[in-house]
Amino acid sequence: MAVQLNHTIVAATDKKASADFIASLLGLEVQPQYGPFLPVVTANGVALDYMDAGDEPITPQHYAFLVSEDEFDAIFGRIREAGLAYYADPARRRVNEINHNDGGRGVYWADPDGHFMEIITRPYGSGS
Repeated sequence: MAVQLNHTIVAATDKKASADFIASLLGLEVQPQYGPFLPVVTANGVALDYMDAGDEPITPQHYAFLVSEDEFDAIFGRIREAGLAYYADPARRRVNEINHNDGGRGVYWADPDGHFMEIITRPYGSGS
């Protein structure tokens, strides 16, 4: 079997609120709770397993999602409708812009716990 990413744990102050947040923006569904985890599963089967951090500090992480052009339009529309700040770059210098890296489109935004989310329509390094 080839190596594949199956799941990752995403620390949250409120796992339900965070799972609902990303699922609603990406057009996905929150799955039934499994142990302490509240999963949101992407189309390629990778699960973001949201877990309450309790008293532990949350270290923000970065999560990037490869989407189609139509999905980008829908997700970006929901980001704008929600009034979220968004950026064209990971340094957050290009506010309220999208990027066109590798001939595609990309945008970054933060979730309620400061995790930096990204949608892209072309994998980085794929050229134009």
